[in-house]
Amino acid sequence: MFKIAIIGSGNVGGALAQQWVNAGHTVLVGAKFPLSEKNKALAAKIGEDRFNTVAQAVKQAEVVLIATPPTAIFEVIAEMGDVSGKILIDATNAVRQKPEPYPTVFHALADKTTGEVVKCFNTTGFENMANPKYGTVALDMFMAGSSEKAKSVARQLALDAGFGECWDFGGEDKVVLLEQFALSWINLAIMQGHGRDIAFKVIRR
Repeated sequence: MFKIAIIGSGNVGGALAQQWVNAGHTVLVGAKFPLSEKNKALAAKIGEDRFNTVAQAVKQAEVVLIATPPTAIFEVIAEMGDVSGKILIDATNAVRQKPEPYPTVFHALADKTTGEVVKCFNTTGFENMANPKYGTVALDMFMAGSSEKAKSVARQLALDAGFGECWDFGGEDKVVLLEQFALSWINLAIMQGHGRDIAFKVIRR
């Protein structure tokens, strides 16, 4: 079991918080205003005692999931403090708004922190994270990064959230490709109007 800090208590962060609490992990939610009106609905589901400042949540965690708008990452990095040796999971997508001068949040984290960074939990809608089962089929999750330790943790957390498998896209050179893959889901689900209840599953013959 891991001690996890979730930075960003919106739809994605909230869905994964509930999944990991149910799986038995210690989950803390870090926020600038821990018990704001925005956070009360999630607090009612997982407990007010799980909410803290970003700095305090990260200090107590081994794993940090970042699910904020991409351009907020510089403020998040400043608030997190020392993350040496911690696993940092970038669950954001910068396909519409980049954290300049970086192409993705992953690259900002890799350059500006000493944590072990992995890209994961960005390729589907929050509804599929809250419930990754379609009948008897468990959806797949995908990840990228050059830290094998970070990818091992991300894979376990994906399985603990109910996904069937977590496919490795490759090293950090595949992070932008993984964001483009996320854009493929966004295109089908939202831009093409097929609805958010669709997802990707890798099958073998």
